[in-house]
Amino acid sequence: MISLKALSKRYGDTLAVSDLSFEVQPREVMGFLGPNGAGKTTTLRVLSGYLAPTSGTATLAGCDVQKDSLELRRRVGYLPENNPLYEDMDVAEYLDFTARVRDLRPPHRSERIRSAVESCTLGDVLTKPIGLLSKGFRQRVGLAAAILHDPQILLLDEPTSGLDPNQTREVRELINRLKREKTVLLSTHILPEVEASCDRVVILKQGRMAACGTIQELLAKATSSPKLRLVLRNADPEAVRAILSKLQGVANLTHETSGAETVFSLEAAEDLREAVFRTAVDRGWTLLELGRVEASLESVFQELAPS
Repeated sequence: MISLKALSKRYGDTLAVSDLSFEVQPREVMGFLGPNGAGKTTTLRVLSGYLAPTSGTATLAGCDVQKDSLELRRRVGYLPENNPLYEDMDVAEYLDFTARVRDLRPPHRSERIRSAVESCTLGDVLTKPIGLLSKGFRQRVGLAAAILHDPQILLLDEPTSGLDPNQTREVRELINRLKREKTVLLSTHILPEVEASCDRVVILKQGRMAACGTIQELLAKATSSPKLRLVLRNADPEAVRAILSKLQGVANLTHETSGAETVFSLEAAEDLREAVFRTAVDRGWTLLELGRVEASLESVFQELAPS
């Protein structure tokens, strides 16, 4: 449904997006991750037809972003990061205005407005000025405008940025309802949102793709070297480090001390829990904790695309 091949975008001497290639399947939600300045917004602007690529190609629902720009806009709904709304209009006026701009004709126009209002739960605020709405409702209005023309694809740029936890949950639930019918490319840096909504993930670093796959695939790559967490009380950190570093397979060993407790992190080529436990018993260390550190999407993100 979405296909990028060697897509690049340059602003003068700055290469914002470089040689980006990936595909999104029908009714799939693809998370688009990366630190600020990684090229997420630039990519979405190219895919929406707002910007022309410098090189490479991108097609959405069979439409080339350069050759079929008008038809592409009929098939794509786009919610920019800075949700552009006419705050002096009430919600009903704004949606009617947007539908007219989209050239939706009666009675189809009223049907689409009714459907968008229902999907985004806007019935209670239809007569309220947009400027008086909470940010959560404003995001819903933006999403309603993006789906008015019943697009096949949704491009959502930071749809929950700045929302409180309740508003974030509401928008997330809306996205989960929409993905039953739409293909969604969701740009965000909120990792719980990705874990809750996305089927696969693309991670960008300085405009290039650092990784692509399901969350499980990314976590599996991160757990190739088992990591252990060891907490000791009243230990001599340097003496412990000297002993643990001699265990076969230890590749990396760090520690942090807070009061009487010292936390050691070990990375090894194999599971060393039993060896570490026996060493602690033999040495008479006061062992408070010993366990495997499970990889998280946050740790994968920090490893692949550090800020």
